[in-house]
Amino acid sequence: MQVCIDLLHRYNVAVPRYTSYPTVPYWKEGIEIAQYQHLVSNQLVTTNQYSGISLYIHLPFCESLCTYCGCNKKITTHHGVETTYLQAVITEWELYVQQMGQKPIIRELHIGGGTPTFFSPQNLQLLLTAILSKAIVHPQHEFSFEGHPNNTTTEHLQVLYDLGFRRVSFGVQDNNPQVQHIINRIQPFEQVQKVTQEARRIGYTSVNFDLIYGLPLQTEATIEATILQCIALKPDRVAFYSYAHVPWTSKGQRLFSEADLPTTRTKMLLYQKGKQLFAQNGYTDIGMDHFALPTDSLYRAWKNGALHRNFMGYTTQQTQMLLGLGVSSISDIGVAYAQNHKTIHDYYAAIAAGSLAINKGYFLTDEDVAFRQYILNISCTGKTLFNPNHFDTLYQYTFQELKILKEDNLIEWDAKGMVVTALGRHFIRNICKAFDLHLLRTQYVPKVPQFSKAI
Repeated sequence: MQVCIDLLHRYNVAVPRYTSYPTVPYWKEGIEIAQYQHLVSNQLVTTNQYSGISLYIHLPFCESLCTYCGCNKKITTHHGVETTYLQAVITEWELYVQQMGQKPIIRELHIGGGTPTFFSPQNLQLLLTAILSKAIVHPQHEFSFEGHPNNTTTEHLQVLYDLGFRRVSFGVQDNNPQVQHIINRIQPFEQVQKVTQEARRIGYTSVNFDLIYGLPLQTEATIEATILQCIALKPDRVAFYSYAHVPWTSKGQRLFSEADLPTTRTKMLLYQKGKQLFAQNGYTDIGMDHFALPTDSLYRAWKNGALHRNFMGYTTQQTQMLLGLGVSSISDIGVAYAQNHKTIHDYYAAIAAGSLAINKGYFLTDEDVAFRQYILNISCTGKTLFNPNHFDTLYQYTFQELKILKEDNLIEWDAKGMVVTALGRHFIRNICKAFDLHLLRTQYVPKVPQFSKAI
């Protein structure tokens, strides 16, 4: 479906991606770690343990700086850092296991970065063997990792496959040589093709490509060429992300001129072109930025109304506890969020002192839990029902927003609930904002930029 550029322009405002609610800017520095630890223990007992937990491991090291990147990373070519960092992560995991009082069941595990394949296959094997030795692996587990096409070797793929990994995500971003040069990420398409074919030969059942629109020097012609090259390899999933220009937090983005970025109108055309090409080639838009083939488990979860969303993005696993290990990692235990220190120095210091490395977080109120569920329902299923107990708050904040969204044919709603229209699927982040009480209550208060734009 082609969308009016004027409508895209109107909704191209700064809004969160809603991997959490409340979103990170509303969290508090220095939360009470003892209270958080107590909640971890309680949640593991009260949650249906057979559903298992999710585990995210952040490996921050990269050999070179990709200037577009907004992730927490550490640039180095010195691989001697691997052992020290992995030992700290293992120690952090042991601190969590001690707090739980019982062996956790791991249902979902994802390794992100940074560049996880910066680490040698042997060191990744050491890390994961230590992690899994302290847990039970759920029979329906899903293990995945992010791989850089340039340094993901056959040995990486085989070692992780032997440990239970069946899904890999390759950061492609863009295939155009000029774009790759300005963002300092040079990777020939032949390398993407080679590592994709090797993953499938070994037995990986789901291959994801990350692509970005809105990068410097991108045009409609270059984005079309990139997408057509990529979908010729039939990735099972594609994440088509909007480039988030946040130079106030990502200093690397200051290394190219904003004049090199596509205009707002051009960026919207890039977005339209991408969605059109994915649809024409058999991919379904299953939610914010994500597309999947009908043969992929993410599509099936979306089709069956079983999609879930957490800090790792969309997932097929309905776990209620996500623990994040490593520098800057975020944990979500259902009733609280906790984020680790963002610098390796502070992270190491906390772990060495025998403490969890938590720097900030948030304890959710009953209202937060309820409105988080509304946002999850919309982002995962495109619809939600209203709880009459929330009507006073909904009338004061949310319903005013829904009236505007309905006028633009983005939703249908009544006193019972709301449904996202086909047109509205392009604006999920904006629709979720109607339930973001923290943002709605403060949106007229001047503040420094916090979020990237929706498109």
